[in-house]
Amino acid sequence: MTTTPEAIHSYIAAGLECTHLEVEGDGQHFQAVIVSPAFAGKRLIQRHQLVYAALGDRMREEIHALSMKTLTPEEFQG
Repeated sequence: MTTTPEAIHSYIAAGLECTHLEVEGDGQHFQAVIVSPAFAGKRLIQRHQLVYAALGDRMREEIHALSMKTLTPEEFQG
């Protein structure tokens, strides 16, 4: 079963508070812009870990490649 950008969008939105969320991809490789207040004060790796936690096992089983831009609302506006 091929994962869709819409499915990844819903997985992330269900597990992480987002003020802006865009996901694009072709079924194999995905790109996401994720804006969340949960990223405030966190390093890049910590931000990615929050997204991976929201995706859970799907990151290993369904999603082969996910490129992320993780921003706080202030960074996104700036």
